Amino acid sequence: MPFVLNTADLPAKDRVEAVHAAMLQASAPCYVIHEDPDGDVHALMGVWDLGSANIFTNRASGIRLLRTAKQAKQDVEPVVALSVQQLAHGRHEQLTVRQVIRPGELMAVDLSAPYEFSWPGNGAAGCVQIPFEQLGLSVDIIRSAVGNLRASPLYQLFANHVAHLSRDADRLSADPGAAILGAATVELARALLISAARPDQHSNAVMHQTLLTRVRAYVRQHLTDPDLSPATIAAAHNVSLRYLYKICAQAGFSLEQWIIGERLHGAREELIRPGSRGRTIAMVARQWGFSDPTHFTRRFRSAYGVTPSEWRARPGGAGS
Repeated sequence: MPFVLNTADLPAKDRVEAVHAAMLQASAPCYVIHEDPDGDVHALMGVWDLGSANIFTNRASGIRLLRTAKQAKQDVEPVVALSVQQLAHGRHEQLTVRQVIRPGELMAVDLSAPYEFSWPGNGAAGCVQIPFEQLGLSVDIIRSAVGNLRASPLYQLFANHVAHLSRDADRLSADPGAAILGAATVELARALLISAARPDQHSNAVMHQTLLTRVRAYVRQHLTDPDLSPATIAAAHNVSLRYLYKICAQAGFSLEQWIIGERLHGAREELIRPGSRGRTIAMVARQWGFSDPTHFTRRFRSAYGVTPSEWRARPGGAGS
């Protein structure tokens, strides 16, 4: 179950303390300073587990977060937060870097170091929080990347990814594939930070290192596109089809089979959603890229040991 705070459920006199307590639980300890502590203080916070990462969203009245050097030293597990501003302009200062973060823009915060962040009026942001040890990167690489994300060719891709995670956190965290999605998010974050930390090396070496990560993220975003194919994936990443296959082979990775597996997983979840009751199995199959219902049924049974009809008819399924 996610952790959620909604100050609308609390008396006005209790809201300042509740927001401070929730911030301690949701993220790193810091001072929480309200723009108007005697005014309309309100906040809606949520934290959802996503395997080796978590999603944290906050929509609140004007707020300033101040994390001191003393607080940073008390952390047992260093964490980096990668956040997309959703509402109002955020102001972030850390490691001598000052930034204004506009809605839709991405920033990184090293929660193991002092920082200051604020927004005026009503604001909102969503982020993924990832422990350093999951990233497998040195502190130097992460801190070099914090103020330089825009230099990475993965900047917009990851910003879109975080925005999607934040928007659909309830559904995505409850999905059976949440842990796999979390692992993919960590992998993509690692690639982003590596490339942002080495702006002078946005060369073939960096692009080669991050290609498979970018391909996986691209495929997940286009699974229901009927035109998705190795050729369109290669074109979208400005590489030849031969080179794409070479990178996949070096990683022991069959692109076509992985795409089929991801589509089967999407169709399986779609079949038992209450909203799909009025849709036939053939319609769901087509949505997830299977033009031949017979082929879909055969692949589904091979993957899950039951037919799509049997899966849908199970207790709690859309057809029950």
